[in-house]
Amino acid sequence: MPLTIDACVAQHIGDRKEQQDRAGIFPHPKKKGVALAVVADGMGGHAGGAVAAEQVLYTARSNLEHYAVDEESPRAMLEASFLEAHTLIKTMRMVNEKDPHSTAVMLLLQPGRVSWAHCGDSRLYRFRGDQPVFRSTDHSYVEHLVAQGKISPEQALGHPNRNVLLTSLGGSEAPKVDFGEANGLQGGDSFLLCSDGLWAYFSDAELAGVVAAHTAREAAGLLLERARSRANGEGDNISVAILKLIEAPAKKT
Repeated sequence: MPLTIDACVAQHIGDRKEQQDRAGIFPHPKKKGVALAVVADGMGGHAGGAVAAEQVLYTARSNLEHYAVDEESPRAMLEASFLEAHTLIKTMRMVNEKDPHSTAVMLLLQPGRVSWAHCGDSRLYRFRGDQPVFRSTDHSYVEHLVAQGKISPEQALGHPNRNVLLTSLGGSEAPKVDFGEANGLQGGDSFLLCSDGLWAYFSDAELAGVVAAHTAREAAGLLLERARSRANGEGDNISVAILKLIEAPAKKT
């Protein structure tokens, strides 16, 4: 049965003075059913982080426009987007006094499959119905401790070094980028990309339940509302992109 997409992007400045996140969902200009979702969380002082995150989106969108769907691999396109953005952000450090960096997560949707990549602690979640299927692993100090069994996932949420990243775009070293893909998509599958301003306040199960029970727009609004309430006046920038796959009704003959 053919699938349709219900998608939404939403943001909130949180309790910060500036919105340094950037997010977007971009359709391929020529290929129907191909789209790229991007969330980037900029860092680097006033204006610097916003410029870095903006560069991630600009680079990703430009590469999508030149993406030869039938000839180029999804991973090659995603990898090029990350590495080119890294190089351009790094160049910014040479021409001004700012120290721009950005995390990023991207999801490339094509008929029957999705491919994704991430760097830093901007996350990708995959759900089937109201059940979590996959979550990207942050490139952070506390996730490293969790992987080693030194702390629990619950302890990681309140760890004093939970914001310490092991890699990012624009740093002095080459970024670490992880890739993944999934085939056999079906109605009820959904994907959520977000910055740490959102995921810090939710379990995987709660996110899955909210996305499954509402339209993409309603789910995004509800998640932002809950995150803002739970932040208690100390919330970070929030960015979220939701893509839900829905079975299209059969056409009447």
